[in-house]
Amino acid sequence: MPERRNFPPTVKRAKRLRREMTEAEKKLWFRIRLGQLGGRHFRRQVSIGDYAVDFACLKEKLVIEVDGGQHAWRKEEDEARTRYLEARGYRMIRFWNNEIFENMDGVLHVIARAVGAPL
Repeated sequence: MPERRNFPPTVKRAKRLRREMTEAEKKLWFRIRLGQLGGRHFRRQVSIGDYAVDFACLKEKLVIEVDGGQHAWRKEEDEARTRYLEARGYRMIRFWNNEIFENMDGVLHVIARAVGAPL
């Protein structure tokens, strides 16, 4: 299934989300931006079809989602998003906010392994 990029409503939402990143997203972004993770290029709040994903390494087709408490009752929506992205060849990794705050080294290790990057 072809990927629709730059779907106007999603792009607008992604721009807003870039300005309104959560503390957990900011903390992770600080550690993966600018090729700091094995030279891999990550983007934040990327528009992919109808969705704006938290982070993506487009070259590796890896999506990273940082989930807060609101995701506990949005399980069906999150599963639909995952199916949509996987159907387009993306791999999805999800982290809870507390994982970012309490185990950043572990989070970075999982991401580095997913993109084949040394830590």
